[in-house]
Amino acid sequence: MANFSGNVYRASIAALVGAAMLGSSCSVAAQAGSPDVSQPTILYGAAYYEEYMPADLQPGRLEKDVALMQAAGITVVRMGESTWSLWEPTDGHFEYAWMDRVVDAMGKAGIKVIMGTPTYSIPTWMAHAHPEILARPLGDGYVGYGMRQNMDYDNPKFRFYAERMITNLVSHYKGNPTVIGWQIDNETSSYGASNPDVFAGFVDHLKKKFGTTDALNQAWFLNYWGEDVNDWADMPTRDNATSTSYKLEWTRWQQIRVTRYLAWQAELVRKNRGPGQFVTQDYGGMMHADVNEPDVAANIDVVANNIYHGTQDHMDGAWQALQGDFSRSLKHTNYLVTETNAQTLGWDSAGQFPPYDGQMRLDVYTDVSSGANMVEYWHWHSIHAGQETYWKGVLSHDLEPNRAYAEVSRVAHELKKIGPQLADMKIRNQVAILYSVDSLNGLSFMPIERQNSTGWIPGKAGGSYGSLVSQLHHSLYMANVGCDFVFPSATSAELSQYKLLVVPALYIADDALLKRIADYVHNGGHVLMTFKSGFANENSAVRWEMAPGPLREAAGFTYQEFSNLEKPLALKGDPFHAGDENQVSIWAEFLQPTTAKPLAFYDHPFFGRWPAVTSNHFGSGTLTYEGTVLSDKLQEAVVRDALRNAGLTGPDQQLPASVRVKHGASRDGHKMHYYLNYSSSSASVTYPYAAGTDLLTGHSIAQGQAETIGPWDLIIVKENAPLP
Repeated sequence: MANFSGNVYRASIAALVGAAMLGSSCSVAAQAGSPDVSQPTILYGAAYYEEYMPADLQPGRLEKDVALMQAAGITVVRMGESTWSLWEPTDGHFEYAWMDRVVDAMGKAGIKVIMGTPTYSIPTWMAHAHPEILARPLGDGYVGYGMRQNMDYDNPKFRFYAERMITNLVSHYKGNPTVIGWQIDNETSSYGASNPDVFAGFVDHLKKKFGTTDALNQAWFLNYWGEDVNDWADMPTRDNATSTSYKLEWTRWQQIRVTRYLAWQAELVRKNRGPGQFVTQDYGGMMHADVNEPDVAANIDVVANNIYHGTQDHMDGAWQALQGDFSRSLKHTNYLVTETNAQTLGWDSAGQFPPYDGQMRLDVYTDVSSGANMVEYWHWHSIHAGQETYWKGVLSHDLEPNRAYAEVSRVAHELKKIGPQLADMKIRNQVAILYSVDSLNGLSFMPIERQNSTGWIPGKAGGSYGSLVSQLHHSLYMANVGCDFVFPSATSAELSQYKLLVVPALYIADDALLKRIADYVHNGGHVLMTFKSGFANENSAVRWEMAPGPLREAAGFTYQEFSNLEKPLALKGDPFHAGDENQVSIWAEFLQPTTAKPLAFYDHPFFGRWPAVTSNHFGSGTLTYEGTVLSDKLQEAVVRDALRNAGLTGPDQQLPASVRVKHGASRDGHKMHYYLNYSSSSASVTYPYAAGTDLLTGHSIAQGQAETIGPWDLIIVKENAPLP
């Protein structure tokens, strides 16, 4: 097995500089003439792996599965992305018959297919012949075969094999009307690769960005500890870097690698696909530290996402809404859900929490209400061996119809009737969250708290920044206010479309972005901003002006000190009526108002002299600032206060605690209102909008009419009169 360390590692670098620039374009927008990705109805289905079936069961099993799918009403399957070893069992020898029979069976049943390029899991023959393809982890750790996503996909040998595979596969199915689209790779990230070609590409990236080593040294403050780089050949690897600037730029380079790789795959598919076949990528959940989701989205026709969530008493629709809002915002259009919970999840037996009756159905409409045009389960049948044995599909290991199958069948038959009225729903929100992957990474290098990793929990964000974004989105969600996401590249014109901009911990930002935010406030916008915003510049260097730097005038305060909080503190007088949750924790900035009005103070003999929350009028708008970490209930109260200040409250804020409402417009121009009850108890609502029809029951609903929504149930009201 190759071991790229010491002199061997460095000697390999020069030879691989050119290879590192494969796919040099960082973001290539989808070509003109891209297929229409709107859908005539909501696509509904599952990933299907006939090849995973025990050999003893394979004879006749495909026919049984297709018959069950057809009876249930399944309309789409995703296949092929996980088994390069079957597509190309030996170097240069391609096999298609095993999949052709599956595609043919689906086509005859009227079930559409999304085919995946199988590049995320390389075959053993490739790893044996070219061990240098395997991803070298930071620190020069052991490189071995056995896990998926274990390759350096910039390696020219890998690119050669992948290009040959993609070209042959896409060409084979280009004329097949059953195949409607292509998923490139699978849940792609950087895979932590730090191989010689990856490092060589990084150095070349630095040369282009900074020009000279002197400029690099100044931007990164490399005089510290005498780490100046005096020649590009002296550039140290990322392995032992302590420079936060280095670490931040490395994460950007990994993001660029992901984007280039997927742009390269998308271009190959476009050159060889058939007319009408779209290109998508199934982000494995949004907000990854090494993926620039907006840049990736610019290279595909339609965004797809794999959205796993809590079940039983942990299902409230919030995580699906966050992931859906993020997905929709990437291209400002509808998206696909390529994977979601069927029965249970887990790489072991410790997370087996099957959904309550009605939760699978409610989950589908949760995604559709956020703008999804497709919902697929991972996967159709449970796997009998391997790492994901207990990540169960629609069918259990006995492969017989069951409770999950019955619920899927109910949903599919509903969608057959009403799906055409739900597809391509347009959503227009007046609130946006500014998401910054640089801030996510910058705060991970200099965290405000020490966190013990608890592993992946469905429906939970990790890290301080991710948790804060999730908390703020959840507060909007619980207030029944829809939101979009915007990104640091957002123009002033894009920001001006929103009445309220929510800015979580914008730790890393250039002056231009901070100025756009200040101008947004001055021109009449409302901002809710949290601690650590404006603190460091684009190179992760703390600004050498009084905090919050270029935001001082808009924020109406300055500060020079901050402190961790050893234990939670209360706010004096419970100003936001949070009761037992009138608490803040972890972090406190010693805000000194200039023009800002204090909204809350710490109830503490020392910290009590400084406000915890402030609000400032600046120009025609306001900026509300949280200088500390709020409890969930306190955060919800502050968000509601900001919404009232922006004129964004009304009857939606009077609904029962378990009921969420989402709004949109059907493609034929009628307002749509989804009322979803996330509870094992019924809930009563008073419908406040123009008269319409509940699409699920066909019943008329008048303005002011009281409606009861059953446990884990919903109503979908389509207004009778079209929009003017």
